[in-house]
Amino acid sequence: MKRDYYQVLGVARDAGDTDIKRSYRKLAVQFHPDRNPDNPEAETKFKEASEAYSILIDADSRARYDRQGHQAFEPGSQGSSFEPVDFGAVAEILDGLLGDMLGGRRSRSERPPSDIEYQLTVSFEEAALGATKRITVIRPRRCDGCGGTGAGPESTSRPCRACQGRGEVRKQRGIFGKSDVCVVCRGAGTEHDKPCEPCDGEGIVEAEEALEVGIPPGVADGAVRTLRGAGSQGSRRAGDLHVNIAVEDHDVFTREGPDIHCSVSVSYPEAVLGTTMRVPTLTGSVQMKLPPGTPSGKTFRLRGKGVSTLGGYGKGDQLVHVVVDIPEKLNAKQRASIQELGRLLDEGASQTKRGIVGKIRSILE
Repeated sequence: MKRDYYQVLGVARDAGDTDIKRSYRKLAVQFHPDRNPDNPEAETKFKEASEAYSILIDADSRARYDRQGHQAFEPGSQGSSFEPVDFGAVAEILDGLLGDMLGGRRSRSERPPSDIEYQLTVSFEEAALGATKRITVIRPRRCDGCGGTGAGPESTSRPCRACQGRGEVRKQRGIFGKSDVCVVCRGAGTEHDKPCEPCDGEGIVEAEEALEVGIPPGVADGAVRTLRGAGSQGSRRAGDLHVNIAVEDHDVFTREGPDIHCSVSVSYPEAVLGTTMRVPTLTGSVQMKLPPGTPSGKTFRLRGKGVSTLGGYGKGDQLVHVVVDIPEKLNAKQRASIQELGRLLDEGASQTKRGIVGKIRSILE
């Protein structure tokens, strides 16, 4: 009885391709015939792991296996695959021809770089005025112990038997096929009898690294800062680090483009008589003159007190919205004083105002 392919590789049934490749590579290195000469049991396990990998790494084959198990690949079963003609030589010619037409084929041992992302939260002031933030990221980089080769000290190299030194394994479907990087040698075409211990023969380790990110003045929420070469390490170069910036809300200020807004509360006497008041800004409080008779909702503009535009070509303004504070509760003395003030104001009303009030009363009557 064949063992379950997932059990052979020691992975869960919902495992991704990365986990399947990693597990197979460890088993292939452990039971490789070159490392276990004259050991039939190891050779059997090597073949068993290779068979399980070939089925589970292919999406179609894996789907059939999940539905029907081993029966899906027995001769005569529905959906079983076989190749009556070997089109390998023809496919190789086509593969080479297409590679030449597209400007050359990628090196077998080349590990492509990849980008990584980091979420960075900054304060409202840091986004408006600019700052330098220090972050710590965990990213794959070349192993210092082996220089990225995956070979341990005093290790000897030989052509990889899994791919015959090609660095890739070809999967054929009729006349067409595709090549995948060999998971045993990681595309190098060679394998080592003593893998590097710090990286387990991968040539890559994950390590923490402290980096500085410059936040330019005027950066907006949702902006992305890219640090070139700070991503995952490839064979020739590293990918990039994309820092996604989230700006915190402020207790006082809001922002619209380069302009910022704030509201200030004034008393009724201050609004009527006028005053000089302190208004907060991003760089400290300033004095602002409130003219007599300022209504609630009036907006004043403080030039150049907003946010710098990206590139440093100018600054926005700060818009100050005045809110007249009307008390909700009054004691008897306060009520009497306001009633007296209302009477005095009514007596001193202009002729125009009286005329308008008279017209309104005549309409209502």
